[in-house]
Amino acid sequence: MALLYAQLSHAIGLNNVCDGLRMHKGKLSTIRGATPPARNTLSHANKIRSAKMAEELFWEVLEHLTTICPSFGSKTYKGFPRRFKRIIHALDSSTIQLIAHCMDWAKHRRRKAAARLHMRLDLQSFLPKFAIIDTAKHNDNRRARELCADIGAGEIVLFDKAYVDFEHLFDLDARGVFWVTRAKDNLQYRCVKRRIKRPQGRMLRDDDIVLTTPATRRHYPKRLRLVRALVERDSQDVEMVFTTTNFAWAPSTTADLYKHRWSIEAFFKQIKQTLRLCDFLGHSRNAIQVLIRNRLRRSHEAF
Repeated sequence: MALLYAQLSHAIGLNNVCDGLRMHKGKLSTIRGATPPARNTLSHANKIRSAKMAEELFWEVLEHLTTICPSFGSKTYKGFPRRFKRIIHALDSSTIQLIAHCMDWAKHRRRKAAARLHMRLDLQSFLPKFAIIDTAKHNDNRRARELCADIGAGEIVLFDKAYVDFEHLFDLDARGVFWVTRAKDNLQYRCVKRRIKRPQGRMLRDDDIVLTTPATRRHYPKRLRLVRALVERDSQDVEMVFTTTNFAWAPSTTADLYKHRWSIEAFFKQIKQTLRLCDFLGHSRNAIQVLIRNRLRRSHEAF
């Protein structure tokens, strides 16, 4: 109840929460006899109470909502590519700035501290399916396997080049998962087949390639498809290079799919602004995880 009050009242500290609840003591008592917490009690709870509690509550709330309303989460948001009947996932991470001198555990630069939220978003329902809260000092590709662990055969996953790990990508292909990502600037490859002889509209190249550096070739020995296209971004045409394992799609489909990956950026903006993913009631790692997971649960209820 204290965390819900902190979210709804835009509280920025323990004193705001405890003093505010004390002022509404009478109304609070009608909720299963709840009493206003003391500042030290709430601080201690944030420090030692397992963040797993918030995660389990998240899934229980989702199950409850889908039980009483089977259509919950089935509405397609306006940016979903409707011609696809498969489940489409978008992967990305967002950095949450913290206070360096208070949170030594989260330091990732000399004078900066931050936590990182890794998320897999279902583009059909526009609801999160998997989230990892970690420090910001590790590379994104270290979390790629965990984020994609339960994706089934035939589903599609979209992610930025920060999540590129060819050993993991080969594993996804072996499981029958289609993926689309941007090619890294230093990608070394050899073209083995040209699918289009000359540029066609906004599609500049469409090739079958094999990787040439020993390490990447060892991790991904099969062919890949590379599409070079002009993509509109911020009202300007930008040349982008994509790689995928699907050889049946039209080249424009590959570019269009990756374009929809940017929808997850809008989701991060929404939870940071609407759910105020910036003010925290504690400084410990556990307190940050509790609050972020609780507010992700609120995102389910809000959407």
